[in-house]
Amino acid sequence: MSREIKIGNKLVGDGHPTYVVAEIGINHNGDLKIAKDLILAAKDADVDAVKFQKRTPEICVPKEQQNQMRETPWGYITYLEYRKKVEFGEEEYQAIDALCKEVGIDWFVSVWDPQSVDFMEKFSPVCYKLPSASLTDDELLLKVKGTGRPLILSTGMSTSEQIDHAVKVVGLDNLLITHATSAYPCDPAELNLRMVETLREKFSCPIGYSGHEVGLVTSVVAVAMGACLVERHFTLDRAMWGNDQAASVEPVGFRKLVKYIRVTEQALGDGVKKVYESELSSLKKLRRVQ
Repeated sequence: MSREIKIGNKLVGDGHPTYVVAEIGINHNGDLKIAKDLILAAKDADVDAVKFQKRTPEICVPKEQQNQMRETPWGYITYLEYRKKVEFGEEEYQAIDALCKEVGIDWFVSVWDPQSVDFMEKFSPVCYKLPSASLTDDELLLKVKGTGRPLILSTGMSTSEQIDHAVKVVGLDNLLITHATSAYPCDPAELNLRMVETLREKFSCPIGYSGHEVGLVTSVVAVAMGACLVERHFTLDRAMWGNDQAASVEPVGFRKLVKYIRVTEQALGDGVKKVYESELSSLKKLRRVQ
């Protein structure tokens, strides 16, 4: 089995450029203009795709949390009301779809419930992401699998046994697994980047990395360790209101991240030792015994 899948018009996997995803998620705070600005900034940073999140709040918010009160930009409201405020509907996603097609950037979503899959199918997304919180949801796994679209499976807050079970449910065909640690932001000591190698040894599908850390270096290291997809949360300003903002990367940082990834890809080479033409003058001047 080839360690690659096709997302949109791009092959993702070993031997292909790293597929870079700017995770907008709900960092738009329910504001379509902010979402559009983030899409344009992501395009300017030369990322491959932007990603949002799609939930049915009444299903995804546990009953015991729905009426809990919370301070928000819309005032002191229940958690369920807050979730509805940051949830885009068909009109907003039509606008997102049109803008992404206009500027030439892939877009897709993390789906949190079966109804959200039905909602998104009308947009023919290039793939689906299953968030770490839903890795144990067999019904949702099978629902996404049934669409026939590529599936990105995130593995944060999950045991090895739970990952094995999820992979058994969906199979390895058209699957990409991302290593993740679901802390926002994540302490470097808990990133456990060697899991990229562990997953590559265990599964024959492409392996990526979904990072929630502060900074860029560790995400680039994940590429050097074999991650063929890198996803980072994206924001216009880390000081904006919202749970994910502090673990997000701003536009200037995202441009640097993409640049560092592309340089790393070049620098990794093929692992075959050779004497480069650029070395010949040094060889002639410095090597005493030929």
